[in-house]
Amino acid sequence: MSPRAGNPGTTPHTLAFVESPVQLLNVLEWAYAQEPGAGLTLVVLSPTDPMTRGQLRRMAELARDEGHEVRWEEARGGPTAPFRTIGGLVPLLRAAQRVVMGDPFSRYVQLLLTITRAADLVVVDDGTATMEFVGQLARGERLVRWHRKGSRPGPRDLLFAPVSSSARRRLTPAAGRRVQVFSSMPVTDTPADVTVTPHTFAWTRDRFGPPRVTKGADLVGTSLVETGVVDGDSYLHAVGVLARTHGASRYFAHRRESADKLHRLAVETGLEVVRPDLPLELIARRGPIGRTVLSFPSTVVHTLPLALAGTDVRVAVCDIDPTWLTAHASPRAQGFLSGVTGTAKGVDRLATVTAL
Repeated sequence: MSPRAGNPGTTPHTLAFVESPVQLLNVLEWAYAQEPGAGLTLVVLSPTDPMTRGQLRRMAELARDEGHEVRWEEARGGPTAPFRTIGGLVPLLRAAQRVVMGDPFSRYVQLLLTITRAADLVVVDDGTATMEFVGQLARGERLVRWHRKGSRPGPRDLLFAPVSSSARRRLTPAAGRRVQVFSSMPVTDTPADVTVTPHTFAWTRDRFGPPRVTKGADLVGTSLVETGVVDGDSYLHAVGVLARTHGASRYFAHRRESADKLHRLAVETGLEVVRPDLPLELIARRGPIGRTVLSFPSTVVHTLPLALAGTDVRVAVCDIDPTWLTAHASPRAQGFLSGVTGTAKGVDRLATVTAL
């Protein structure tokens, strides 16, 4: 891959913050859609779990291949790490004319927003959370992830509330400040003066594929069990039913899925569990990939049809049955997940698997 034009310096025109492989991918997609020549420095606020770190390392290599500067921060490497990280980023934040972020719900990112005075703020997709972010911004609500909405704020939430409120104000367009959302998701109720730019996975299609398409089916995993939304036994039952019904042989694990759950899933369903080393959109585009890709409501039901445009791959989605939800699931969970499925374009709808 040939580097793009531009040689980022120590005072970048654009500063981007990412905390996950998908966020980094979407920053690359955003940069690909911009005029070449502007410096872009990518700051990776590294998490601690090994699978996410591994994918981020691979994505960082791709970013460097594109000619971007990558700065890796051990942002969670001990109690003093946040102070060290933020202190080291202050000069970059004050020099940046544009700040790109992958997760406006992140406390880290919200804190960094209180330091910068960049005139341009860009939010790139962080999956289905983007839909909720835009709606909350339009309604003037506090920024809170959908699976936590409806729960009582904890002590840390209350302590951080002033920073979160300040970040929400910074993400609201005003005189001399522009806000853009770069999204492949169905964004509705857009706040006044927020620019929404379509994200079509043009960089992914240009750099990878087309893939070799196999005759079988692949199943995409989700972390809904790990986030406390869906009951684990119900989820494994549904995976088994889908695998048998559609002849799936591989299960692409979400990076947050627990090792114990994946081991049990492999034993009980016979599926080959694959832990991808890159975001699924890139894995699918590189291939090989099944002719049918099965998924539960998640970001990929919106992104895979775009990344796999022009191929013969069929993406099919199975809704979450209300009986799968745990007692701790947010009151918003069922409606939000149904909305994720209902607004997806270019996918087939499957019959919901009944509970055990």
